[in-house]
Amino acid sequence: MQPSLDNAYWLGLLISVVLPVLVGLVTTRVTSASVKAVLLLALTAATGFFTELAGPHGDNYSVGSAVILWAVSFGVGVLSHFGLWKPTGVSVKAQDVGARSSS
Repeated sequence: MQPSLDNAYWLGLLISVVLPVLVGLVTTRVTSASVKAVLLLALTAATGFFTELAGPHGDNYSVGSAVILWAVSFGVGVLSHFGLWKPTGVSVKAQDVGARSSS
């Protein structure tokens, strides 16, 4: 029997990759990096705990597993920001959405 990940875990991983762009959409360029990091931390916490809730365990919700999923989600979010979204310019474009020109 091969080990496999439930669809909830794959969805949580996908959400973790997209969360840095979401943080960029709801913040501005002048928002401090620490505020953005705390926002990403909060969103990945929600992702980790909801992923565990949606997981295949039924009534056996595990806070320990949720914390591990939170850590993995935050790590994936940070890595995808610096490894994918920032080098391709998506982060800057996300923060430009809704920005007003000074003229």
